[in-house]
Amino acid sequence: MGSKTPSAMAAESRVLIVMTGGTICMRRSPNGFVPARGFLDTGMAPSPSFNDGSDPRDIAVVVGNGLPKPHRSLRTPISTYGKHVRYAVLEFDKLLDSSSIDAEGWTRIAESVHENYTLFDGFVVLHGTDSLAYTCSALSFMLQNLGKPVILTGSQAPISELQNDATDNLIGSLVIAGHFMIPEVCLFFNYKLFRGNRATKVSASDFAAFSSPNLSPLAIVHSSKTVVNWELVQRPVEIRPFSIHTHRQTGHVACLRIFPGIKPLMVDAVLNLQGLKGLILETFGSGNAPGGPDGALTRVLEAAVSRGIVIVNVTQCMTGTVSPLYEPAMRLKRAGLVPGHDMTTEAALAKLSYLLGQDLPTKDVSQQMAVSLRGELTEHTATAFQHPRGLPSHLAELTAQGYAIASGNIQAVEDALGGNLKHLLNEADYSGNTPLHIAATGPELRILEMFLVNGASVHLRNKAGRTPLFLAANAGLREHGRLLRASGAHLHAGEAEAANVYAEKSPESWEATGV
Repeated sequence: MGSKTPSAMAAESRVLIVMTGGTICMRRSPNGFVPARGFLDTGMAPSPSFNDGSDPRDIAVVVGNGLPKPHRSLRTPISTYGKHVRYAVLEFDKLLDSSSIDAEGWTRIAESVHENYTLFDGFVVLHGTDSLAYTCSALSFMLQNLGKPVILTGSQAPISELQNDATDNLIGSLVIAGHFMIPEVCLFFNYKLFRGNRATKVSASDFAAFSSPNLSPLAIVHSSKTVVNWELVQRPVEIRPFSIHTHRQTGHVACLRIFPGIKPLMVDAVLNLQGLKGLILETFGSGNAPGGPDGALTRVLEAAVSRGIVIVNVTQCMTGTVSPLYEPAMRLKRAGLVPGHDMTTEAALAKLSYLLGQDLPTKDVSQQMAVSLRGELTEHTATAFQHPRGLPSHLAELTAQGYAIASGNIQAVEDALGGNLKHLLNEADYSGNTPLHIAATGPELRILEMFLVNGASVHLRNKAGRTPLFLAANAGLREHGRLLRASGAHLHAGEAEAANVYAEKSPESWEATGV
């Protein structure tokens, strides 16, 4: 019997591609480029970069009625990291130009992720570029306690064209979603992965169409590897499962750009629109607006705030932040405007409509607009992460933490977390076990909880393909399993067969896994 090839033995991750439309899937027609269906068959299957020629077997995808439906899948060639990415494409019934996307479209994307969350390791959303930053910002607030990567991308030229950016954008998105546990809504374009609610479109035609002016990229793809800025990556820190929030007040917020000579009556007309609950005001510099000889504009704004309208002050500048350094900005703050710090306009609009959709008191909406909920703004009181000097080697740190976990030494684990060693939480040892894997079978439940509230991922698998939840159940630790499930853990599709066999022998131990 011949030995298996390295490719046949390599691990696979599963990624769902959600196709909403946009330039990336367009084809030529007598009326110009139009969205076209069948993206997997015509855009990906013919390319060796997307298809290693292996068996294109069907995998289950939930399509909107709550029931899984077989979808043809393809597999990428083996990556630098020794893994394939198997993927399927879920196409919207009606493919959209991104200028037509609205709150209903955002809800459909969020529901697609939610319905298929336990079936895939990550998600890639294909989307037109015109409103891509708006969709990224909206989804970042709609997807709550997200524990897996959701990466949005598109292209400036269709994948069917000889010269295009679609191939590299899609390959980069697939590789990151299938290999790196970055549990955020992200935007990938031109070899850079941005936090979605920090990105904005800066060019109508360049391949480098997006930028993140006030936050460095979360990752950059180089010729031989992907460099992840793990210090910036946000992770869920609550004992809650993944959920979506789809009630938004998108139709009750507006955006207005201040310009020299703007009449207070113009601003007042916008603020008196029927049903208006919030306004994003784009001001000069660090948050300045013309006061006028008698302060008429300030009075208009103050009157609107007194009526319960939330007004958020964001800068028109590409970089920088709103700060009451100058008298005009201080005047706006005293009038009741909320400083938007360094939020993009897209993020501010998405966040305000999200908060207004929760029926919070106006005071609470204003307070939450000024603090970071999903990494959308920089809180200047936050301490910057920095590796302390004199640490032992990376492996020594990980090994020391592993011994502390296995022995139930709570104090040693607390000392490690308090000493800026949180960057180790999602690192793996020689067998692929993260600290959470070890804690899942460890003697001390409080250590497991400590890791979960500090951002440890419940979805990472070790080299044997096992999640922390599987290990806890297999060890008969029911309370550990319940805590992991409460944090959104679920068995991976590749664990289901073994879990069912073990559950027949010890149903009580596996009850918490949902088997």
